[in-house]
Amino acid sequence: MQTKFLLDETQMPKRWYNLQADLPEPLPPVLHPGTRKPITPDDLEPLFPKALIQQEVTTEREVEIPEPVQDIYRLWRPAPLYRAHRLEKALGTPAKIFYKYEGGSPAGSHKPNTAIPQAFYNREEGIRRLTTETGAGQWGTSLSFAGSLFDIDVTVFQVSVSYNQKPYRRAVMETYGARCVASPSEMTQFGRQVLAQNPNHTGSLGIAISEAVELAVQDPSTKYALGSVLNHVLLHQTVIGLESMKQMEMADCWPDVIVGCTGGGSNFAGIAFPFIGHALRGGEQPRIVAVEPSACPTLTRGKYAYDYGDTGHMTPLTKMHTLGSDFTPPGFHAGGLRYHGMAPLVSHAKELGLFEARSYTQKQCFEAGILFARNEGIVPAPEANHAVKGAIDEALRCREEGKSEVILFNLCGHGHFDMAAYTSYFAGELSDHEYDDQELAMALSGLPPV
Repeated sequence: MQTKFLLDETQMPKRWYNLQADLPEPLPPVLHPGTRKPITPDDLEPLFPKALIQQEVTTEREVEIPEPVQDIYRLWRPAPLYRAHRLEKALGTPAKIFYKYEGGSPAGSHKPNTAIPQAFYNREEGIRRLTTETGAGQWGTSLSFAGSLFDIDVTVFQVSVSYNQKPYRRAVMETYGARCVASPSEMTQFGRQVLAQNPNHTGSLGIAISEAVELAVQDPSTKYALGSVLNHVLLHQTVIGLESMKQMEMADCWPDVIVGCTGGGSNFAGIAFPFIGHALRGGEQPRIVAVEPSACPTLTRGKYAYDYGDTGHMTPLTKMHTLGSDFTPPGFHAGGLRYHGMAPLVSHAKELGLFEARSYTQKQCFEAGILFARNEGIVPAPEANHAVKGAIDEALRCREEGKSEVILFNLCGHGHFDMAAYTSYFAGELSDHEYDDQELAMALSGLPPV
């Protein structure tokens, strides 16, 4: 029984895949926060280099991966595909379970797939400083690593609750040479404004984005980098699905079900978009399942509407599934899934009926992650536990229905820096959070009129 399906470095994708080329309906336009008119590339230049702006708006099906980026990708790519034989046996399911493992990167997750090209394009344009935000720290770690390779100073605003929960992530960022700051902070006008209202604010990704954007727009030599949500970020992550397609062929299988966890949308898009595009062009059409936390239910309970990407309302307006830009999530441990909005491209695909979404509580996901670890050996990140839970439920459905379906999920990162969360789970200290209906209604009442 073969367990690992490995590609040679020569088989690594040479081009990223762009879902926009195959969509039956184009994305709604991004709007300027002041004029409410569609933004132009010039509007984005204070934040991003020209190459990334071009990738943000292109509808070409393929975008070439620069050789310097491919060269760094080879440190961990192609990533392995595994058949979860032991998990299948433990579940007593006739299903075949495969998982793409992105935890072998230097940062321990899928995030370097976009951090490396973002740093490359910025350095090509002469940028020497980047600002960004991070939740759990996987993105901040990844951009810090990329900055060290391209001699770029990186300042990371980490959501305060994660800054305190995950000190070792902070230590890795500093090892790579970055500066990590708890958000909200005293470094920015917006951060000081938030702290004046609540000195003990636990922070949110929306606030951290506002702080990072504020610093970037004040200095022409500084740009901003985002680890999820934007079209070019999702584009870069498609190396995951493109590799998976080749590996599923090696396994002489094709997925009936694909599962990914969703926060901002990058790892989900990475595994799912190439398969969705293949289906839109007339190929096999698997069921696609997006899994999110019940405490941050963007796809399952959010509204599809124009909203700001940040709490300080400095970013353009995009049409997306949102809980409202003032949303502050509970401090559950899957910090990478604690964002108020979903990537516009993922949101649009959901509206077109190209995938389905479900949500789980924190303890359900940790229970699934522990079952996976005890059978497959890898301790998943809290974010990845959501995909594990979704895949297990699909396998149990196959057991009940007597169906031998093929299930593929993206194990987007390891949990080696998240063991405090596992310790809390074993001590019975983790609580489940449901997003209150009244709070949701209040947050959504503040959506900008468009």
